[in-house]
Amino acid sequence: MKLLMVEDNKAVSEMMSMFFQKENWDVKYAYDGNDAVAMFNEDPNGWDVVTLDLNLPGMDGMQVSSAIRKVSANVPIIILTARDTESDQVLGLEMGADDYVTKPFSPITLIARIKALHRRAEKPSVGTDNEREDDSNHFDIETAHFKLSTARREAYLEDVLIDELTPKEFDLLKTLANKPKQVFSREKLLELVWNYEFFGDERTVDAHIKKLRQKIEKVGPQVIQTVWGVGYKFDDSGAGH
Repeated sequence: MKLLMVEDNKAVSEMMSMFFQKENWDVKYAYDGNDAVAMFNEDPNGWDVVTLDLNLPGMDGMQVSSAIRKVSANVPIIILTARDTESDQVLGLEMGADDYVTKPFSPITLIARIKALHRRAEKPSVGTDNEREDDSNHFDIETAHFKLSTARREAYLEDVLIDELTPKEFDLLKTLANKPKQVFSREKLLELVWNYEFFGDERTVDAHIKKLRQKIEKVGPQVIQTVWGVGYKFDDSGAGH
C-alpha cells in the first residue's frame, strides 16, 4: 500500500512510521498543506490512502482535502483532528474526507481504519467488456420512486439524479436501499460500509447521513428515516405523494 501522511507534528509521524514499517507500507510524509497537494499531484492515481491533519501550516487540512478531491474522487482520505466537535467533523466530510480519527488516537486504531478503507476502495474489475457494458445500463435497485446503478455510481429519486454523492455516501445509500424498511444500527452500518467491526466511531455514520440527506432533499422527499434509539432505514413509500 502507498500512503501519504500529512502531519505537521513530526513526533506523530515518527511514531506512526514504526507501525507502517511493520505493515511494509510505502509511506511518504508531508509537513504542510502546500507540500501535501504538490506531492499528491505528482502521482494522483498512485496513492491508496491519505491521512490528513486539519491543523497545518500553509493550506489547512480542509483546503488540502478539497484540492485532492478535485483531482481524485476515489482515494480514501482519513482526517486526523484534535477538534472533537460535530461541526468540524461534518465540515471535513463536506470537503471530501471519508472518515476522521480524533486525536489522541491509538496507532492500532488508525492502522485498522486505513486497512478498512483500503479494502473498501479496492473494487476489482471482473467480467468481459460486453458484460461491463451491459452492467452500465442496469439498475441494481429499482422501485417506483428510486433507482441505483453500481456500475455508474448513480442514484435517482423520481428520475432526478442525486448529485455529487461521495463514494461513502453512495455506498451508504446503496446499503440502506438494498433492504428497504430494514433498520440498520450505526454499528452495523460501520461494519457494512466502512468494514469497522471494533474501531469505528458512530458519529462517522451520523455525519455521512446528515450530508446524504441534504443531497437527497435537493431532488425530492426524504427517504432516509431515523428510527430513534436504533438506527436508520430507507423508506421511499412516501415519495410521489
